[in-house]
Amino acid sequence: MKSPHESTAVFDQSLIEKYSVQGPRYTSYPTAVEFTEAFDHQRFTALAIESNASQRDLSLYVHVPFCDTICYFCACNKIITKNKTHSAPYLDYVEKEMQHVASLIDADRKVVQLHWGGGTPTFLTTEEQWRLTNMFRQYFNFATDDEGEFSIEIDPRTVTEQSIADLREMGFNRLSFGIQDFDPKVQIAVNRIQSYESTKLIIEAGYTNGFHSISVDLIYGLPFQNVKNFEKTVDKIIGLSPDRIAVFNYAHLPHLFKGQKQILDKNLPSPAEKLAILEMTITKLIDAGYVFIGLDHFAKPDDAMALDQKVGRLYRNFQGYSTFSECDLFGFGMSSISMVGNSYSQNDKNKDSYYERLDAGQLPTVRGVELSTDDVIRRKVITEIMCNMRLDFDAIGAQFGIDANQYFAQEKQALIALAADGLLTLTEHGFVVLPPGRLLVRNICMVFDAYLPKTQENTQEKTFSKAI
Repeated sequence: MKSPHESTAVFDQSLIEKYSVQGPRYTSYPTAVEFTEAFDHQRFTALAIESNASQRDLSLYVHVPFCDTICYFCACNKIITKNKTHSAPYLDYVEKEMQHVASLIDADRKVVQLHWGGGTPTFLTTEEQWRLTNMFRQYFNFATDDEGEFSIEIDPRTVTEQSIADLREMGFNRLSFGIQDFDPKVQIAVNRIQSYESTKLIIEAGYTNGFHSISVDLIYGLPFQNVKNFEKTVDKIIGLSPDRIAVFNYAHLPHLFKGQKQILDKNLPSPAEKLAILEMTITKLIDAGYVFIGLDHFAKPDDAMALDQKVGRLYRNFQGYSTFSECDLFGFGMSSISMVGNSYSQNDKNKDSYYERLDAGQLPTVRGVELSTDDVIRRKVITEIMCNMRLDFDAIGAQFGIDANQYFAQEKQALIALAADGLLTLTEHGFVVLPPGRLLVRNICMVFDAYLPKTQENTQEKTFSKAI
């Protein structure tokens, strides 16, 4: 008998249509929609200092916003330029921010996770990459290579086999490659041309140089995609044998992201074709031996992500699924997000004002939110569902000193309908997410989101992507 990890999703067209609604991806709870300007740099400073009492390990993130070309599908905060002189002053200001934050944090707190994101981190020259690496190592205390996960997002078009070797020497032990689709027609439509052959060389260089883990990102729902041509991409990915695979749903929101206006609605796959692409992808990856973590992530059975989920330790933060929980996350650079204690906060998204705030001697925090007791309880519930595909109300009650069955009495009633549709199975103490529910896990979490009704009522434009 197959375990839930090995079972493929059940694709019922009427069920998919029923649950195809807009909803958060829950990289945080509350979501960024709830951030306000009442949370400023002074409050961030106070909470950073307070966080030392916990002696929690650290997770660090830096946002490198530069890209030399625009990918039309991209929803990231980015600066499109071919002028490489922009990056040096940006690093000057990141160092100012880093120095300021490091002065607030006990020097012996250990960094167990690091991630460079963007934009395109490999827009930086090798010398600038070394400079940023040395900045981190100067201001923070890093765990060893075997203890920590130190990752960087890679645009295969911007690196060589030598630069991959350089990244390993800098201390990175995990690579994340953006691929999206190998089909030339799709690549032209989204303005991202990269051949399979060149990408294969770079990924192989990652393994040759001893990186602990390699992940790749794909996107389904892009213009001109169909089952037949995307299957060729999936087969090539399986042949490359990455440790982790993310298969993201393209959210077409041109009113929010200017570059997406270059993508015409008429060229997008129909909802039925898009669903068929996803069904094919999940089936092929599971048949190839990957574990369906849930939502849009897959991992090899021996990968830390799959192993942590198996024992209930998987976690989720602004960097997505993570094998490191109980960390304070400090983000550096424009638009980056921090999670310190029971708070979330975000830096200024605009480069010039990000610089101005640092020139004024203050941190660039411009908005955020502090979690109430109810937020903390619901965050734990949503994290448990998103990561470990189950919930034990008795355990939640014991952790927070509440009668969880009474506290979530209304939500428990809503779960009955989800159980009737086969998304989960109710147990004596809670529920377990079933294979169809792994695909629609956002919908299950939405039951516990106290902010969602208000967001849906007050927001005229699309705020979230569709759950599937």
